[in-house]
Amino acid sequence: MSAIAAVFLTDQGSHAWKQGGSLMEALSQYPCDAAQAWHEDHIFLGCHNQWITPESVGERNPYVDTERGLVITADAIIDNREELFGLLQVEQHRRRGMPDNELVLLAYEKWGEQAPAYLVGDFAFIIWDRRNRKLFGARDFSGGRTLYYHRNAERFAFCTTIEPLLALPGTGRMLNEQWLAEFLAIAGMVDVADASTTVYRNIEQLPPSHSITIKDDRIVVARYYQFRSGERVRFKTDGQYVEAFQEVFDQAVSSRLRTHRHVGAQLSGGLDSGSIVSFASRALRQQNKRLHTFSYVPTSDFIDYTAKYMMPNERPLIESTVEHIGGIEDHYLDFQGRDSYSEIDGFLNIMEMPYKFFENSFWMRGMFEKAEEQGVGVLLNGGRGNLSISWGAAIPYYATLLKKMKWVRLLREMRQYSLNIGSGRAHVFSNVSRAAFPLIDQLRPSHDSYHYPMIIHPEFARKTDVFNRLGEHGIDESGWFAAKNVYEERKSHFDEVFHWNAGNTLSTKLSLRHGLWKRDPTNDARVIRFCLSLPESQYVQNGMDRALIRRATDKLLPDQVRLNQRTHGVQGADWVHRMLPRWQAFKDELRQMSEDRLFMEFVDGKVIRSALSRLEEGAQPRHAVDPNYRLLMRSLIVFRFLKKFN
Repeated sequence: MSAIAAVFLTDQGSHAWKQGGSLMEALSQYPCDAAQAWHEDHIFLGCHNQWITPESVGERNPYVDTERGLVITADAIIDNREELFGLLQVEQHRRRGMPDNELVLLAYEKWGEQAPAYLVGDFAFIIWDRRNRKLFGARDFSGGRTLYYHRNAERFAFCTTIEPLLALPGTGRMLNEQWLAEFLAIAGMVDVADASTTVYRNIEQLPPSHSITIKDDRIVVARYYQFRSGERVRFKTDGQYVEAFQEVFDQAVSSRLRTHRHVGAQLSGGLDSGSIVSFASRALRQQNKRLHTFSYVPTSDFIDYTAKYMMPNERPLIESTVEHIGGIEDHYLDFQGRDSYSEIDGFLNIMEMPYKFFENSFWMRGMFEKAEEQGVGVLLNGGRGNLSISWGAAIPYYATLLKKMKWVRLLREMRQYSLNIGSGRAHVFSNVSRAAFPLIDQLRPSHDSYHYPMIIHPEFARKTDVFNRLGEHGIDESGWFAAKNVYEERKSHFDEVFHWNAGNTLSTKLSLRHGLWKRDPTNDARVIRFCLSLPESQYVQNGMDRALIRRATDKLLPDQVRLNQRTHGVQGADWVHRMLPRWQAFKDELRQMSEDRLFMEFVDGKVIRSALSRLEEGAQPRHAVDPNYRLLMRSLIVFRFLKKFN
């Protein structure tokens, strides 16, 4: 909803407003409804306001509560407002128009530094506690909004984005080689494992689920919330589980529709986005509003090369969802003429750091542009769905039944599952056996094992001790998580805060750039707590994977989407196809990169040269899934970024 800034001078100087003004001036590149600031001696708080919710229109942000001796600047949308109003005993006449920053301040007055644990929503805020001469800030549990800071002997400076901090006196662009080593060594989409660091050595980040307290000469950064995996919910019937889920999910979706502008949603042909759209459209119908949906489709000249169970063009499923639900203004976007290579510089400016999701970069940004054009204030998305509402992989669950020798149930489930997916029972049982007893793969592998090429230079890896550091977070020397099964992976996802960082950094910065707010009901803390509390049998049953959301959307989604277990959408399959007109420029820049001595101190030259040799066979759309092409693109993005330090 806003970009915030703060300066706290530890030497009790009186020029905080000058440095704060510098931060605010740097934020002027973003759309703004009102830029406001407050300062007092050695403290400055500012906010570059974007009015998203009805309560935010005309709000004072920063907000000063002279009676309580508190001042807050907040980048926040709070979703459990009614619950908080009750707990805080807010008078009825004050509730409807109360801005979220004032509500956060009331929570802080009651619960102090534990206040963030009571808040549901996306937020980052800084509070100046006059009476206790204390600065306190926090970021929501998944880092839905960013908060960076710079500190030295004289000051602490905070900001939603990095560039304004780099412009302050005494900072500057100093590469954080440890951050870069982790970025290069991790093969997956995670950027780094240490969520407190940034690519700049002198700029830190408050991690998700953490608060920061500065008082006197002490600074304390502490985790205030962690999901507990041991809690269990038990109902008597399957229907009761569905009803309870529908209630908590409806609450999560409805609370994220709070805007005085239009509501939009990213819509694919799958369950997560379809479920969100079905619940959102139903709620908006009561407000006489239509939902805008934005769907990515490949260009008309793209020829599908993927396996038969993949679906690069999900338009038929999307259209069936739109028709079934109703009340939707649908937009199908092919972004003709845009590609991942041409987007690099623009995305580096937005992200302020290297990124890995280049395959989808052009349509991610394009959807925000289209949503802004349509006057959207809230753009719904289901990015966390695979680990919350649509959790439930069949094969791992059947493996647990096999190990527990639950033969009757296992055979019944596998029989129905094989029918649902259109595969033979023998093939299904083979996969279940391998999942249950991994030793089988070692004795009789079904395919050649393959590891994503490790791009980091071995000497740079040794210098930074990166693999030992990553090992503390469950990432081995292949660059992948060493979890034994999907259940350990899911637990790690909610235990380790770094999993959320890269995606939410993108969401914050794209939202800020286009004056709207991306919101994810599948990432609601109430939804996640509920989903983590359910027995696994609710997620896989009657031959259905992801069984809970399939049952919960009966009549809400068309059956061809709801019960589809034979195909799944694949976005970004056309990234190489789109780059064909620029392929020579891409190759030329890669050659330049491979001859850059300074850059080659960070990456393994042998791996780069081997990958470059693959380009000689010519570009084909099917190369989109070739790891060599992908690692070259990732390397090029880092190379472009590092030019900032030359």
